[in-house]
Amino acid sequence: MDSKAKIYVAGHQGLVGSAILRRLKDQGYSDILLRPREALDLCDQAEVYHFFAREKPEYVFLAAARVGGIEANRSFPAQFIRENLMIQSNVIDAAYRYGTRKLLFLGSSCIYPALAPQPLKEEYLLGGELEETNEAYAIAKIAGIKMCQAYNRQYGCNFIAVMPTNLYGPGDNFDLHSSHVLPALIRKFHEAKTGQAEDAVVWGSGQPRREFLHVDDLGAACVFLMDNYREAEIINVGWGKDISIADLAQLVKDVVGYGGKIVYDEGKPDGTPRKLLDVSRLTRLGWQPQISLRQGIRDTYHWYLKSGAAAAGRYEHSGAGTSPIHTFQSGLSNGINIK
Repeated sequence: MDSKAKIYVAGHQGLVGSAILRRLKDQGYSDILLRPREALDLCDQAEVYHFFAREKPEYVFLAAARVGGIEANRSFPAQFIRENLMIQSNVIDAAYRYGTRKLLFLGSSCIYPALAPQPLKEEYLLGGELEETNEAYAIAKIAGIKMCQAYNRQYGCNFIAVMPTNLYGPGDNFDLHSSHVLPALIRKFHEAKTGQAEDAVVWGSGQPRREFLHVDDLGAACVFLMDNYREAEIINVGWGKDISIADLAQLVKDVVGYGGKIVYDEGKPDGTPRKLLDVSRLTRLGWQPQISLRQGIRDTYHWYLKSGAAAAGRYEHSGAGTSPIHTFQSGLSNGINIK
């Protein structure tokens, strides 16, 4: 991408979009198109077409999505599949119609079969049944992948699809109704610490294994791939190594400084037993992540404390509440609950 190219980041206020935006700014890109949801509803085809017709972005990072953890996915499957299909269809088609040179579509590791061999290779897509707790979201993302590939074949587009592993970092969602496992652990161990609770209860057995990538590493990978990857096949982005939920909980507990006991509620769902990406395709291109898990958790916890999110969380318990799903973010992980 030329430093003066017109670049549209869809979902720039979300976890992934904000990381891509930070990376672009750090690398000197100056003509970046940003529209909050209030100014551009990506579920509205007419609005999207009008925006693309007027602005004609040369490059598009499609990081906008409706996302959530296990509980949100189980409670709102219709919203997850409907809104993600509309967002994807509108933006991908508009990019083709109005001459976008290249589009990067953000998928998720949940697209892979629940019981696929580990680590997950890109060719395992559609090789088995999906994890039932996030099936609606996964099907929508798979449709987005196939739409990019179909437009490449029929119209000669240059649309690529990136599959990140579980994400975390500054700007994450810490809402207890919809948060993913790592930010939820941070919030709940912090609240257990400040409330001097004797124990903290985590959903499931603690045995499932997950891979985690700091969102700033993903932002760097997305800009790298926009410059260096043009294959129709999907490409995984991650560390290529995982950790059990139990070990993750202990790591977060240590970083936060909570001195109580961790208790596992095995009556709650575990989700997929293991989810580890094969990142050899990305490694061969010359890219690797830089932020270790411990350092990333420490940085995220500091952001949580400084951003006001920790203080805001106290008001939810008093009845103020928050929306059960956060729109235009990206990521996926195991749900938890800590009391």
